Amino acid sequence: MDGQGAVKYGRVPTRVLLCGEPDGWHYTVIDQHGGEERVPLGGPGARWRPPGRLPRDPEPPWWRHRLAETADALRDAVARALTDRAFLELGAEARIAWFAVREPTSWEGLVTLGDPDPARFPGKVPPFGVTLEPGRGALLPDAHLLFSTLAADAWATLSAVSERCGTPAPKASFLCGWSGHRSVRIGRGELAVSVQREDDGTERIGEIHASRGDGWGGNPELRLRLDGIDLLDEPSGDVVALFRDLGHEVVARGRHGFRMPELSLMLYRSGPGPGRADGGPGPGGPDERFTGVSLSR
Repeated sequence: MDGQGAVKYGRVPTRVLLCGEPDGWHYTVIDQHGGEERVPLGGPGARWRPPGRLPRDPEPPWWRHRLAETADALRDAVARALTDRAFLELGAEARIAWFAVREPTSWEGLVTLGDPDPARFPGKVPPFGVTLEPGRGALLPDAHLLFSTLAADAWATLSAVSERCGTPAPKASFLCGWSGHRSVRIGRGELAVSVQREDDGTERIGEIHASRGDGWGGNPELRLRLDGIDLLDEPSGDVVALFRDLGHEVVARGRHGFRMPELSLMLYRSGPGPGRADGGPGPGGPDERFTGVSLSR
């Protein structure tokens, strides 16, 4: 059945289907009695439709790789949504084993339920705390990522973080303007480092970026602090007000960001609208949180 007449759990999910169609992606949850719930995912579809091009134009060589990346990200998003719902309605975590039906746009997942993650309960698992120090870098629980750190040492630190947190190895990406960029998952958050080449040929950290979406932060939860302020856990309006109370200039940047120039700090939020220029809540309301932060050299 469609999302409007969806099965409301209580019922146990057993399978999930992810499908990319010409007009968009969706997933379907199938429960133990065969009931179905279809959930649209939005965004562009799986057909090559570039603006200004004719529909008959052939797909470029990179298009299928892009679809594979999209499917990978959507499988992760579906898994998060399903396990969050299973926890709320069944008190369990849902784990999905994915199988390709027709790569890269059609996937089936078998769902198994398990005990809830202990990090779901406050105080059971300590967060992964990162303290930002403008002009210096970031202090981690067992290491530091300072702006003086060489690229090789920064990559080694990120690898150590992935081992500690039980997450995949750091992922390298191309980022325009930087000579290297790698990121590592921490719970449901991400810590990333960009390096730049110096005049003497060495590569050192130039920017540190961290992000964490709305909702449960995963195990462990990534926490970001600066001057005693919880950057991603306090309402965004309160964070901006606290920085202004400390005497820092706070400048609204575009629709979703605020910059503190003297700190080389940028705060991001993912709401659909601009919020207020004073840092007050946008359409997300008074409980809106920042979802990302970057600190530059």
